[in-house]
Amino acid sequence: MEPPHPTGPAYLDAPRPLAFAHRGGAYHPDIEGLENTLAAFAHAVELGYTYLETDVHVTSDGVLLAFHDTVLDRVTDRTGSIAESTYAEVQQALIGGRERVPTLADLVDAFPQARFNVDLKSDGAVESLARFIEERGAWDRVLVGSFSGRRMNAFRGRTGGRVATSAHPLEVVAFVLSPSGRLARWLTRGRPVALQVPHRRGRLLVVSRGLVRRAHAAGVQVHVWTIDDPIEMNALLDRGVDGIMTDRTDILRDVLRARGQWNGPDR
Repeated sequence: MEPPHPTGPAYLDAPRPLAFAHRGGAYHPDIEGLENTLAAFAHAVELGYTYLETDVHVTSDGVLLAFHDTVLDRVTDRTGSIAESTYAEVQQALIGGRERVPTLADLVDAFPQARFNVDLKSDGAVESLARFIEERGAWDRVLVGSFSGRRMNAFRGRTGGRVATSAHPLEVVAFVLSPSGRLARWLTRGRPVALQVPHRRGRLLVVSRGLVRRAHAAGVQVHVWTIDDPIEMNALLDRGVDGIMTDRTDILRDVLRARGQWNGPDR
């Protein structure tokens, strides 16, 4: 039976399971080395993905970037901290030798039918992201998450609950340890609309059938990251998860098609 839909913003009002292109599908063979670029996200959209995952940082002059790391060093031909660099300086860096670091505005404007799962990677990005969503009226196109409870609570306070958010780590713990979804929902004050969690944490199984059951009883979806193996994808889907984030957008699409659960356009 279909689990209850979460209350709140319409971001999740789509047939499930949801397929998320993590950083645009970072390890798809056609775009490997181009994570979080316009080229990567365009590739995912061409495959039929409508849910795109990215991270955000803000430059020293207040420009919101779609970028994972705190520094340029790993994926570009430049070095230096994002927070200490101007937007003009960041634009000198190339990802994979050819792609510039996009702004969040670049992505939102380039893919008007897409919805974005955004991970707040820095304290400075809280205000910038809240203001961006307000200015664009993008309330139902964005779900925001963070590994920082402080950062997540600051964003929720700033946006007044108008933007869908996922559970921060302490809220996840409430769902993992609570005996019922009702108690977990009370402990988290009904704030998260989704748990976005790893399948396992070391030896600990995080996404158990019990966790999925409790989340659904609370009207909360379960999205699992980052899954690139088809056997693991099928096991999680059999367990009833609502979404999977993947770097291998080709593999997840094939798995969902084989199960008759692909909800993206057929391209």
